[in-house]
Amino acid sequence: MTTPVFRHATPADVDRCYEIEMTSYEGDEAATREKIATRIHRYPEGFLCMELEGKVIGFINAGCAWEVVMSDEAFKELVGHDPDAPNAVIMSVVVHPDFQGKGYSSLLMREFVSRLKAMNKKTIHLMCKDRHVDLYAHFGYRYIKPSASDHGGMAWHEMMMTL
Repeated sequence: MTTPVFRHATPADVDRCYEIEMTSYEGDEAATREKIATRIHRYPEGFLCMELEGKVIGFINAGCAWEVVMSDEAFKELVGHDPDAPNAVIMSVVVHPDFQGKGYSSLLMREFVSRLKAMNKKTIHLMCKDRHVDLYAHFGYRYIKPSASDHGGMAWHEMMMTL
């Protein structure tokens, strides 16, 4: 496995990140190009890109909140985001399909968690589908509850990691 490089997203990454988002998520589940651009602009510290040989192959993005409401759709555009808040809320965890199944998502998640710990965050929250609950449990997240969110017309589960 080639060793990836991790860095914060820049405005130049919007199109590539949108392309990865669209190829990796189903239907309305994917963030729009505008949401990705907003997330990079408003909180680049929470938007971690993973590169191989100079090309972004995956990313995680998040915002921070004092009180986490996972079903809050406006938060996906960082409405209510406060970079000083102790709780990170992940919005996308994605690795391009060409690079899935090779251990890159584990490297990406470990780096992301390490960076949030260094920023003194206290918790990381995310929503996932049934098929990913065990994966996130393996990373150290604990199951909270079925989510009230029907984002993309799908059923979601809320999970949290204490840092």
